[in-house]
Amino acid sequence: MKVNKLDHICIAVKNLEAARKIWEPILGKDQPDDAYVDEPEKIRVARYWVGGVGFELMESLAPDGEVAKFIEKRGEGVMLVSLNVDNTRAAMEELKAKGYPFIGGARKFRDCEFAFIPPKAVNGVLLELIDYKWHELRSKS
Repeated sequence: MKVNKLDHICIAVKNLEAARKIWEPILGKDQPDDAYVDEPEKIRVARYWVGGVGFELMESLAPDGEVAKFIEKRGEGVMLVSLNVDNTRAAMEELKAKGYPFIGGARKFRDCEFAFIPPKAVNGVLLELIDYKWHELRSKS
């Protein structure tokens, strides 16, 4: 499997607005480069571009959302690391053949797919594979 780049890192936060006030001065930003709500994943996100890598602050939209569950168990902090691949499904098949488990199947986001390998399989890190092409980043260059 070829990894193109570190795609993004997600920080689970209780309060997105409060987290923005902490992180934006550090990142040298006055607003997110991309802000969105992902209803199926039950998250509100503020994404910042840092050297071509996404740095995301994620707040749960519901008490039963994965971000809320993560914070309940571990507190706020780094929740996931995402790797950019050419084709999520092909990468999944290759890693499944090598014994890596996945949480469900491929999921849709914008014009791509992503999938998760559970933390127990990769040193306690929720690992995401995503085949997003990042048109937004190219348009900001």
